[in-house]
Amino acid sequence: MYAILNISGKQFKASEGIKIRVPKQVGQEGDTLKFEKILLIKDGNNTKIGNPNIKGASVTATILSHGRGKKILVFKKKRRKGYQRKNGHRQEFTDLEFKKINVSSPVK
Repeated sequence: MYAILNISGKQFKASEGIKIRVPKQVGQEGDTLKFEKILLIKDGNNTKIGNPNIKGASVTATILSHGRGKKILVFKKKRRKGYQRKNGHRQEFTDLEFKKINVSSPVK
């Protein structure tokens, strides 16, 4: 059984026991999060598609850690004008482990 869910405007595939890296979420390490924007649930041969979300469905996850990604450089330049800007950026992330997919009604 797996679910496609929306976390911070991005879609992720969730299955029980899977660990995944998502954009930074609010909470401490060890906290439990509940996501309710479920777009699709597939259970064997049965698939349930939301319009846009499935009502009564949720996915529970535990926060494993927080961190920051690799540094990238952002360089802007306009030729012959003497304009140059160089900035660095490190994106923050959260590592999650999906625990359970909850469905209020059976998938048909």
